[in-house]
Amino acid sequence: MGTELPPDRLGEASDRTGDVLIEASGLSAGYGHLSVLHDIDLHVAAGEVVALAGPNGAGKTTLMLALAGVITAAQGQVSIAGNPTTSPLHHRARRGMRLITEDRSVFPGLSVADNLRLAHKSPERPLELFPELRPLLRRRVGLLSGGEQQMLTLARALSGTASLLLADELSLGLAPLIVRRLLRAVRGAADRGMGVLLVEQHIRNALSVADRVYVMRQGRIVLAGTSAEMSAQLSEIESSYLS
Repeated sequence: MGTELPPDRLGEASDRTGDVLIEASGLSAGYGHLSVLHDIDLHVAAGEVVALAGPNGAGKTTLMLALAGVITAAQGQVSIAGNPTTSPLHHRARRGMRLITEDRSVFPGLSVADNLRLAHKSPERPLELFPELRPLLRRRVGLLSGGEQQMLTLARALSGTASLLLADELSLGLAPLIVRRLLRAVRGAADRGMGVLLVEQHIRNALSVADRVYVMRQGRIVLAGTSAEMSAQLSEIESSYLS
């Protein structure tokens, strides 16, 4: 099975694929006086997909927002490329970070083509990643299916100069065929050198593309390991940590 507490040893769960792009050390955060995250240690390296699993209310989304600079750490720190930072999201975006939240990051009143142009000078690279969007270029995004909107969101995030993707629940409410397509694109981006932190409610989906997995419960990392380690004890992990 993966490595259990203490959290100061979680980094030993697997070899790092490349340079560490983002790292949390002793990170605690929340909303006002409400503490949600407690002493989080986590890292994502270039060229790997790291999955973040856990039941509803575990603190996964809050952790993503803290890593992205949307909420401020109460204790501990976030480092990007080895440098501690408290900068907001738009500064981190300039350094190559992309954040996809549960709310799809698209402009529903604009066409697919206009959505792509807002993110990139040319839509060709996003269309190479998701050729399914090419026949939809003139369609208003609000008329697309949920899966098509999510493909557009991911195409915008994976194109260009991004080096790190934080993606929260890409698969939420989508058909299995679409989920596989999205996860395949995420895996492809990591194989080209991007680092990806993927929040995923369904650990079996995560294991299909992830190199490593962290499991959260009640605002803490309670388990970490490689995908192979997690897969070997999947039923026990689901019953003990994810139910």
